[in-house]
Amino acid sequence: MRLPSLFISHGAPTFALEPGRAGPQLTALGARLPRPRALLVLSPHWRTRGLTLTGAERPPTIHDFGGFPAPLYALRYPAPGDPALAAEIAADLTRQGLPAGIDPARGLDHGTWVPLLHLYPAADIPVLQLSMPYTLDSVDAHALGAALAAWRARGVLVVGSGSLTHNLSDLRPEPDAVAPYVREFAAWIERAVRHGDASALVDALRRAPHGTRAHPTDEHYLPLPFAAGAAGRWARAEVLDGGFSHGAISMHAFVFEAPPP
Repeated sequence: MRLPSLFISHGAPTFALEPGRAGPQLTALGARLPRPRALLVLSPHWRTRGLTLTGAERPPTIHDFGGFPAPLYALRYPAPGDPALAAEIAADLTRQGLPAGIDPARGLDHGTWVPLLHLYPAADIPVLQLSMPYTLDSVDAHALGAALAAWRARGVLVVGSGSLTHNLSDLRPEPDAVAPYVREFAAWIERAVRHGDASALVDALRRAPHGTRAHPTDEHYLPLPFAAGAAGRWARAEVLDGGFSHGAISMHAFVFEAPPP
């Protein structure tokens, strides 16, 4: 069957150790989805001049953060890569006018491996990561997802890993003190997802309430229109309400073209 496409809020790196409400939801999702041939993940933590895919046989786990507890740096996500599949996808994107290269050594950054620790904890499904070009905007992100939509029928689970809200200057020490604008923005996005409104997702940072405050920069938002683009015209979407962390980070995830329960 055709796999869905996913948007996942990956939160802080400590999400790997503190699953909260979102972690078990991702684990349950991974258990009930058809087993993918491979995962293809777009993360905001690998920025490049042009499109690039990972091509390592065994992509290393990248700990691209500092100042966190020591146990976090001991974690590994030893999923295999798939160089042949990476080459196929790069060639397909290039044929569609989106030139893509291969990085044979690049590993998986925390925007990829942290949520996958919960989604597929066995780390036994090949993982490819797609870079985010510096020039990418929401229109381009949606088009890039659409260019990859056919791979969902070929067993590839397309994942946009970002953050539904991401204003680090508004982080709060009280876990339950969620800023009202964060809830308002998340609710607006959830309605657009449920109504199948791709144009709203593409233009959300301009149209949604508090869009520029929820995302002072857009790199953590772009995986959402990317995932929506990979879904095409979705008839059904599932919302995984992962709650909020640090007062300003929404942990919501969306399953586009979700299979019936």
